[in-house]
Amino acid sequence: MGTPEFAVPSLQVLVESGFNIVAVITAPDKPKGRGQRLATTPVKDYAVSQNIPVLQPTNLKSSEFLEELKSYNANLQIVVAFRMLPVAVWDMPEIGTFNLHASLLPQYRGAAPINWAIINGEKETGVTTFFLKHEIDTGNVIFQEKEVIEEDDTVGTLYSRLMEKGAQLVLKTVKAIEAGDYPQEPQNEDQEIKHAPKIFKETCEIDWSKSSEEVYNFIRGLSPYPAAWTTLNGKKFKIFGAEKLDFAKAGNSPGEYKTDNKSHLHIQTGGNTLAITELQMEGKKRMDIKSFLIGNKL
Repeated sequence: MGTPEFAVPSLQVLVESGFNIVAVITAPDKPKGRGQRLATTPVKDYAVSQNIPVLQPTNLKSSEFLEELKSYNANLQIVVAFRMLPVAVWDMPEIGTFNLHASLLPQYRGAAPINWAIINGEKETGVTTFFLKHEIDTGNVIFQEKEVIEEDDTVGTLYSRLMEKGAQLVLKTVKAIEAGDYPQEPQNEDQEIKHAPKIFKETCEIDWSKSSEEVYNFIRGLSPYPAAWTTLNGKKFKIFGAEKLDFAKAGNSPGEYKTDNKSHLHIQTGGNTLAITELQMEGKKRMDIKSFLIGNKL
């Protein structure tokens, strides 16, 4: 069960390792783009290419879907970047249902674990496989793998590494379950647990009164999507990249900027200054700062 690109390598590695995937469940096709043509999910595209039956229920609790799912008689279900499942679904197989989550649980339970780990300045994250139970992201842990977060990582770069690492962890988990030898460790609740709620575009506005480090992490924790944004000269700009500078000269107040209109745009934070390296003005393409300043003066 999965929808986005993140779930494809996990499905692919199981298919290529010879496991019998009896069906794939993914989101319904959706209208997309100017022409509003129906777009399929990456998981569906791969499943169709492998002649695997695809189910696309709009209601996971409908008796029609539950009967169809039951007819496949799967003894294990695997969830990677899908949606919340009703008990009737995740409790159906004899072995159960396990999920791949892009954090080291119990830390960063929720919809956006990769984003929040970077936004909060973490130096390490990882991937976890765990059995589903009632409360979201709280089931017994099967395996975990750690991944270092580099100083210049964005959501895009970290996402790619966790996607591949996660696929290998899914394979390891399925092999262990097949062999009947796998751990089930309760999550450690005796610690401060950070959460990873869904991110909305409205909450992506940059607060320049925060420190350079915090703003820098906020920008890369939302790059490339949904992208941190700010307003300059009355226009909205998405900011995709920045560099920390060890001085505070862009202006007296947070949010003030200085530019030579040739090569740099420096914006004052609540601490030092950030140099913007990549941005997109509303109605324009995404560009590096030099390309932008050639045609747009600030």
